[in-house]
Amino acid sequence: MRQSLPRVPKDRIAVIIGAGGATSKAIREAAGCQAFRIDSDTGDIEVTWGDAGTYDPVKAMKLPDVVKAIGRGMAPDAAVRLLDDDHFFELVDLRDYVGKRSNQQRRIRARIIGRQGKIRKLIEQLTGTQISIYNSTVVLVGEESGLYAARQAIEMLAGGAEHGSVIGFLERDRKRARLESKSLDAHEERPAPSSGGFGHLVPGLEDVAEARRHRRMRAAQVNPEDAEAVENMMALAEDEAIQWEEE
Repeated sequence: MRQSLPRVPKDRIAVIIGAGGATSKAIREAAGCQAFRIDSDTGDIEVTWGDAGTYDPVKAMKLPDVVKAIGRGMAPDAAVRLLDDDHFFELVDLRDYVGKRSNQQRRIRARIIGRQGKIRKLIEQLTGTQISIYNSTVVLVGEESGLYAARQAIEMLAGGAEHGSVIGFLERDRKRARLESKSLDAHEERPAPSSGGFGHLVPGLEDVAEARRHRRMRAAQVNPEDAEAVENMMALAEDEAIQWEEE
């Protein structure tokens, strides 16, 4: 089966091919496809998969995101992690916030990156994600829990929120995630209640209940033709009584 993947920008073609084709080979091996062909002139990519059952369909579904991430500035080794079950891809288009004005896009990019890249690094550390900024797009790769918070932070910055507000939001979200994780780790299953219900609270009550269960079991095994056994079965124990009244 052949599959066409998103076209890679010309300035990223050499990156996805790699020295001597090393990167494209690594992608092919990680995805499990038979062939991974890149047109070095146009950036078009075509993949060939084997017969059904010879490759992982989930990886086939996620491979376009790997190509998108590399094409949008993500390092290949980080983008290939998208093939893992617990890693996902998000893309934020800055044009949704400032339109096509290149000067405004530069301003937003600078806000997301921060001085000497400190803001971007801080967002990555607090969310466990990796962020790449390329032209008008921001690409995020990471696990689902941190990825949502990282996208929220990028959108807040693109919308004009102050750096302090964004970092405060991420720190609160991280604390919340840690508390939830500790709560799950500390959870212990409670032992199932005994069949006697509250019997363990009253001394001797469980013994009485056990004796009654044994009598019922013996009664179920009585031969109905044995008159003496039937009479013994019908006899009431000292702790039993019959009460009746007319309706």
